[in-house]
Amino acid sequence: MRNKLKMEYIWLDGYKPEANLRSKTKLIKVEDFDGTVECLPNWSFDGSSTRQAEGWASDCILKPVRIYVDPHREDAYLVICEVNNPDGTPHSTNSRAKIKSDSDEIWFGYEQEYVLMKDGKPLGFPKEGYPGPQGPYYCAVGHGNVDGRQIIEDHLDACIDAGIDIEGINAEVLLGQWEFQIFGKSAKRAADDLIAARYLLFRITEEYEVTVDLHPKPVRGDWNGSGMHVNFSNERMRKKGGKAYFDGIFKAFEKSHKEHIAVYGSDNHLRLTGKHETQSMDKFSWGVMDRGASIRIPLNTSKTWKGYLEDRRPASNADPYLIGAKIINTLNKVK
Repeated sequence: MRNKLKMEYIWLDGYKPEANLRSKTKLIKVEDFDGTVECLPNWSFDGSSTRQAEGWASDCILKPVRIYVDPHREDAYLVICEVNNPDGTPHSTNSRAKIKSDSDEIWFGYEQEYVLMKDGKPLGFPKEGYPGPQGPYYCAVGHGNVDGRQIIEDHLDACIDAGIDIEGINAEVLLGQWEFQIFGKSAKRAADDLIAARYLLFRITEEYEVTVDLHPKPVRGDWNGSGMHVNFSNERMRKKGGKAYFDGIFKAFEKSHKEHIAVYGSDNHLRLTGKHETQSMDKFSWGVMDRGASIRIPLNTSKTWKGYLEDRRPASNADPYLIGAKIINTLNKVK
């Protein structure tokens, strides 16, 4: 083993409407690392180059909060970081810090959809025009029905090797569109895993010279958009439940619909049209097994009124920390 370890510090920058992933490598001595994130030092960076500071006071601070094995580099780790001000307070772009009440009792499952692009078109699309209409591409197999499978397999293995709690993958409704699922007990853990998984996906696609498109409507017209459906439950939903409690959840989410939409990703109005398995952005609804509703009630949940719910509104480009914070805040209002 080398006498130094490579720590890839990863953070979200200050670009709007959605942040970009940034990273840089810090070397630390082997003897200074005990395997925990707590032993890692804070590290400064030039915030004026990431829209997080002005040039005359450019230092921002990276605070390590989660660590994973780096599956691609020897003696290396991935380090998810929060961005702080020089005085140690959370930076205004630190969306993770907006999760105020978090515990292992609240569970999140993110379904991250995305499209692999080459030369401005989804993989599998012809150079001119469009492929055949949607229908044969979802969970498909075979040339012409899917494209980019090796990338997806590489990403799946990388996530497993890193220790990310990835639950599955599948080809989606649009040709060239894929999905992976992340699960976590606590809003921060689930979101950290999602950010780490996104990072690995972006890094892997560098080798294939394709890009990852997280736009919620990557192809205009009669094509599905990309979402990031979030499955959520707290301990009361799973263990005690009751229809009255779930009805209270639906009413609370309906009342705060605009607040949720505000943090559920930009250009989401292009996706939430009432078509292609979505509800219109200006409406809120819930229904058993209804993928055209804002909130889908899984069949098993409806049978006993115990379990989880699926919020189908978040866009593929949304910030999972902001989603988690908003869902927790709304659930806390239900008596």
